Amino acid sequence: MNYMSSPPSAPQKAPRVSADKGRLAATYKSLWPYLWPQDRADLRNRIVFATGLLLVAKLVTIAVPFTFKWVTDALVPADRHNVPFEALAALPLVLVLIYGVARAVMALLTQWRDAMFAAVAMNAVRRLAYEVFEHMHRLSLRFHLEKKTGGLTRVLERGRDGIETIVRMTMLTGAPTVVEFVMILGVLLWQFDWRYAAVTVIMIVAYMAYTTLATNWRIGIRRKMNESDTDANTKAVDSLLNYETVKYFGAESREAERYDRSMERFESASVRAYVSLAILNAGQALIFTAGLTICMMMVIPGIQAGTQTVGDLIMINAMLIQLYQPLNFMGMVYREIKQAVTDIEQLFGILDREPEIADKPGAPALTVSAGAVRFDNVQFHYVPERPILRGVSFEVPAGKTVAIVGPSGAGKSTISRLLFRFYEPQQGRILIDGQDIAGVTQVSLRAAIGMVPQDTVLFNDTIGYNIRYGRWEASDAEVEHAASLAQIDGFVRSLPEGYATSVGERGLKLSGGEKQRVAIARTILKGPPILILDEATSALDSFTEKDIQDALVRVSEGRTTLVIAHRLSTVINADEILVLDHGTIVERGTHGELLAKNGVYAALWNRQREADEAMQTLQRARAEEGAEAEAEPA
Repeated sequence: MNYMSSPPSAPQKAPRVSADKGRLAATYKSLWPYLWPQDRADLRNRIVFATGLLLVAKLVTIAVPFTFKWVTDALVPADRHNVPFEALAALPLVLVLIYGVARAVMALLTQWRDAMFAAVAMNAVRRLAYEVFEHMHRLSLRFHLEKKTGGLTRVLERGRDGIETIVRMTMLTGAPTVVEFVMILGVLLWQFDWRYAAVTVIMIVAYMAYTTLATNWRIGIRRKMNESDTDANTKAVDSLLNYETVKYFGAESREAERYDRSMERFESASVRAYVSLAILNAGQALIFTAGLTICMMMVIPGIQAGTQTVGDLIMINAMLIQLYQPLNFMGMVYREIKQAVTDIEQLFGILDREPEIADKPGAPALTVSAGAVRFDNVQFHYVPERPILRGVSFEVPAGKTVAIVGPSGAGKSTISRLLFRFYEPQQGRILIDGQDIAGVTQVSLRAAIGMVPQDTVLFNDTIGYNIRYGRWEASDAEVEHAASLAQIDGFVRSLPEGYATSVGERGLKLSGGEKQRVAIARTILKGPPILILDEATSALDSFTEKDIQDALVRVSEGRTTLVIAHRLSTVINADEILVLDHGTIVERGTHGELLAKNGVYAALWNRQREADEAMQTLQRARAEEGAEAEAEPA
């Protein structure tokens, strides 16, 4: 019963450097350790080889216009009377064949280069994505509570795409264009003279300046178009998801008008985007055509004077036309690179954020001998204006069960977060077997604590995977034994796919009780000496609660157990009950002792008992009404 293959070995982390906002050079400096990995000689060799292919491909590219020249000059020889007819007919055919071979070689070399560099690019994507993903898990709970999970995954996704874009646009489009441009200047200086090179340089500079200005202008227009498109889509989805509500209030026309207003803004922005694209393309074409025309006009006097040939006119035309296609992409390259830099900076921004909770240098692992837990004058707040715990002190003796109860907002769940060291207390200490948890490694601390939460969220995988999550190296027999102790083994075996049954996203294919049993089985499999039950049955019905409670009693046997409870009926057998109110422990004792005090706990107990009795009376009344209805004759 193998639920998942072993995870791939993590790539070795490369040193990272923070990217300065808006600077392509700084972004490349940050990316360089990923693009030139010190531990991968094979990838570095690929880069060297791909660079060689680039140079060879561009040499062949520059040779293609020469074949045009040679074919043209062969078809218009200087003295036809002295050239045999066979040679006159065969030479152009040979030269055309050379032209075809050159173009084929150029295409093959270019594709070979792209294929060689793909492994480098995707390795960089993988390494950086791995490092960011791992770093996200090391960041504090506060960071994740402040961020939207969907937003973080979008940052990760856009960052991955940004790395690929940077590599593709610069290495596979931008750099080859620059190399080709330099070679063309060399050819113009060698084959013609400096004037041709000067005209071409002026044309390229004007072309790029215009492209940059127009693209920056278009970015704002495109942003407005995208925002209006998103707004229209959001309104449409929101209205359709609330279809019944729209019908209840007869608001179909109002929803349609609301959607149309968004589409009107999208229409206006889209028209501006298309017009701006036309202006960009027209300006680029005019600038390039002007430079091409001037260069061709400069050749004509030379042809008329006999110092140049018709082939030279064809060659300079073919050479510059060949440059036009990559130049035409430069606007897109600039826009994509600018967006990619922004996305990658967000990725590095996450990497640059230090974890709020970090292990001290040389921190030892936690050693659990008995499992006694002690809170010593713990004070904590999320924000200074709102204290949560005000000098809380208590002890959970080894192997005993201590329950914490109190009204909502009293700070009960904060205690479990502090024990897991998701946060650090502002004052006081938390000790396990006399060891301050602030001085031990987080991994060893969390390995010693098991948690059964109120809201059990399962991974979108199989039941077996979710149970095995408690201890990944556990055998199939151990997984099944843990499920048996959690009273879910029989249910799982009744399913057609057994432990390979998918639980769906967040475990929604299972009922609340089934999810809780999976969580209990997972904790049993982990086998921690310390157990936290954080309102583990408060969301279940009475019948399911009883079954789950029985399973929890078995789990907590022999373990130091801290129970955070809302329903007091679940903690009446605890060795000690702490009543927390406004961040302080106002009462403590056994269930009987606290009832005898007739204080806060007794008031909570009486209120819950009255509510339970009222609910039971209502359920009995409904059951009797149903029985009477069935007994009436038709």
